[in-house]
Amino acid sequence: MDKEELFQFIAEQKTAFIGSVNEQGYPVIRAMLAPRKIDGNDIYFSTNTSSNKIKQFTANEKACVYFYKRGRFKYQGISIIGEMQICTDQPTKDMIWRFGDKLFYKQGVTDPDYCVLKFTCKKAEYYCDFKIETIEF
Repeated sequence: MDKEELFQFIAEQKTAFIGSVNEQGYPVIRAMLAPRKIDGNDIYFSTNTSSNKIKQFTANEKACVYFYKRGRFKYQGISIIGEMQICTDQPTKDMIWRFGDKLFYKQGVTDPDYCVLKFTCKKAEYYCDFKIETIEF
């Protein structure tokens, strides 16, 4: 699998799992909605500024993102390690805002509890049919 195929696979998934490191040094995994945008080696997610993951990524930007597709006879998974940046600037927030987001962020795109997570991919492992491929970014 090359990078283009990897990002196409990611774009087709409805859920992402994001890993951060908590204050005690333990990994924490969360289910997230699908990425809002993929641009080069960067994957963008929306989230609440007040969430625990924001505190964790502020303290330690190392992250892991996992996507999978479970078919009837085939399982595919992609684990990507990289760094997570918290974006609170208005141009980035505007870039991935969607009309339905007002349900979660009552003040709209300028809501102080709305921010963007920008994940920069460093290395990925793709698993399928008992084989693992490594993809470098």
